[in-house]
Amino acid sequence: MAEQQPTADSPAEFRIFVKTLTGQNLAVQVSLDDTVQDFQVKLSAQDSSLGPERAYAIYNQQYMNQDLTLRYYEIKPDCTVFCVRRLRGGSSSAVKSELPGKVMPWYEGHEPILLRETAIKPRHFDLWKLVADPHESLPAQASGSAEASFPSMNPGSSPQGTCRSCTGEVLPEVTPKISRASGKTMYQAHLPGEGIFQCSITGLSFEVKSAVTVTYRYATWTRHLSRDDQETWVPAGPLFHIVVQPGVVQAVHLPHFICLAENIDTNLCFIAHFESGKMTLQRPTKLIAFSAVLENPSFSLLGVLWRRLRSTLNSFPMHSLVLIFHQLNAADTTLHLYLIPDDKSVKQAVEEQERNWNSRLIPKPPPFNPLFFGCSYRVTSTGFVDITPNTALPFCYKSPKTQQLFVEIYIRNMDEEISFLMTDTRNGTEVWRASLRSGAAFVKKHHTELCSRMRQLPTILQHLRDANVINSDEEEELQGQDTSKRKNRVLLDLVKKKGLKAQEQLYQILQIKDPYLIADLEKST
Repeated sequence: MAEQQPTADSPAEFRIFVKTLTGQNLAVQVSLDDTVQDFQVKLSAQDSSLGPERAYAIYNQQYMNQDLTLRYYEIKPDCTVFCVRRLRGGSSSAVKSELPGKVMPWYEGHEPILLRETAIKPRHFDLWKLVADPHESLPAQASGSAEASFPSMNPGSSPQGTCRSCTGEVLPEVTPKISRASGKTMYQAHLPGEGIFQCSITGLSFEVKSAVTVTYRYATWTRHLSRDDQETWVPAGPLFHIVVQPGVVQAVHLPHFICLAENIDTNLCFIAHFESGKMTLQRPTKLIAFSAVLENPSFSLLGVLWRRLRSTLNSFPMHSLVLIFHQLNAADTTLHLYLIPDDKSVKQAVEEQERNWNSRLIPKPPPFNPLFFGCSYRVTSTGFVDITPNTALPFCYKSPKTQQLFVEIYIRNMDEEISFLMTDTRNGTEVWRASLRSGAAFVKKHHTELCSRMRQLPTILQHLRDANVINSDEEEELQGQDTSKRKNRVLLDLVKKKGLKAQEQLYQILQIKDPYLIADLEKST
């Protein structure tokens, strides 16, 4: 009788394969409850350079977070995981020693990694091109199978993650120092040596021929564009004030939010250069998804503009974002929903305003397709909610210094999952959809998994006591249980009896103390 292979739901150990860019083929015994770090520790017994401190793992076209489980990534028996050596940024030797000038994006707050392929020059290596043209001289893209031989990112998402059609450059990231002067936020980035580097916060990129420090900040279009110019030109990205030593920067990559996948007239794109109050216009050397490249630039104020179309009935396809914030001090559940162009300066301004209102961002995906300035989009819900105003939300560019348009959503009873959708008022086409679930809905839906997998019980109990959710008698009853699973079940039953606010409190504590468990359970649905 043939030996039965473990299924993806089995807790038993099973075999997976590991491939590297240097041609290694390894096999490792794992279980679904292993974290990625556990898996890499096992892998390091065969090759110490592939341990968690020295390499990253890639599966199904995405980097794997070391604190998440293999169950989270839906690892299957006999699948293939790719491992890429990890180098810490910060020195020119590190940048040059592996694949120069290219980096795969990583979770916020982590350092970038560089990929080894010494035979390829940085300007000619485009990891995104591998997805579109697997017959290039480089190895084929990863598919999660044992036959694949090279890791690639998801072809359906750009590095910025805001468009299904556009794929942009993948560049080494640098994290700038941030300071405030005269009420303005200043960024200062040290670029360690020759190459192309992208600011992890603003998306601004520089190609330099030697080490240099660049200082920059956001500026305001409406302050520098005259009224007549505003009738002719549409801002298509942030405006930057840049200061750098002359002669070192060979090219600057200025972010823009126009969708180039829609076959638009790129001759309408210009780079505005403001100096001594005067605006001059330059053609970009190259226009690519998400940025306009200008070689041999001179610096002061620079940004991407698009000439307005003569017909007011037409507009350009724009990459956009939907931002939802939960007002923590408001009655019941009160949300603010914004529809803005994918402009980091605008997004940061909205986030800062909402922080001042004691609101928390609820991450949601962007619209399915590019949107159009001058059009209105209606927000509706499958649940019983109040949306104010109930008219459509206009999509337009507003300066980061001005209040952005939003709708307020009031939900009296948030004990079940609610779906929101956005439609184009011109034709009723759905352009965005997302679900929102409360802590109560989450606890109800994942009661069984929480009983089995909830950890850090002493810390959770302390927070619930401090919030007056449970009392000492209830804690004593809970601590009297003989297994952690029974303790978890008693805690969940107690919180459920106390109502929606108590369940919301538990959910918020878990988001802080065990965010990977929350992410794993939410992904499973």
